Amino acid sequence: MRRRGRAGAATRRGAATSDLLSRSFGAQPAPAHWILVVTGIAALLTVASDRLWPRARHVVTIAHEGGHALVAVATGRRLAGVRLHSDTSGVTVSSGRPTGPGVVLTVAAGYTAPSLLGLGAAGLLATGRVSLLLQVIVALLLVLLVVVRNGFGVATVLVSTAVVLGVSWFATDDVQAGFAAYATWFLLLGALRPIVEVQRQRRRRRARDSDPDQLARLTGLPGTFWVGVFGVLSLGCLAGAAAALIV
Repeated sequence: MRRRGRAGAATRRGAATSDLLSRSFGAQPAPAHWILVVTGIAALLTVASDRLWPRARHVVTIAHEGGHALVAVATGRRLAGVRLHSDTSGVTVSSGRPTGPGVVLTVAAGYTAPSLLGLGAAGLLATGRVSLLLQVIVALLLVLLVVVRNGFGVATVLVSTAVVLGVSWFATDDVQAGFAAYATWFLLLGALRPIVEVQRQRRRRRARDSDPDQLARLTGLPGTFWVGVFGVLSLGCLAGAAAALIV
């Protein structure tokens, strides 16, 4: 009897594991067209709202600083840590060669990360892998949590992780699809506003240590050029995502 009981428990665990893997990596129905349209409009209104944007911008900051951190490690730089602040600013500290491709790519990764993440998310959505998308977001947040070095940053990442986990564990399939679609559109659209904001600050000479100005000093190319590169890339990612999801 004991052997049968153990065998039955092992079978149930195996079935549960198989179901989890199937749900995570298998394709579910892609979000309905109306869900994609409604969540896209909602994301656009969030980004355009002067009341909602200051709070929602923390998500873009997480992606921005996470991009710096990921590329710093990928290019062989020593990552000292990431700090996220209540005013939606952030800073990623790494050490290594003060010039060269590694530091250029690290600095350039910030403004490009939200758009590239959004484009990748759109690819998963278009193939119906909503569960996998949510789990990838959780995994990226947990990796970032390891390198965050201030209390507000830890709290922000933990809250974001809890929200995504709550949706992935307890929400219905339609709610998960809507949440994932909104997050995707928000990353894509939310990547654009900081680029516009940093250029406005540069015109007023209030952003001398901004990423475009750091890149200007590193490469000899003007900061305006780098703002343009960020803008074109972000618009291209948005267009590519829209083509994959809606057209």
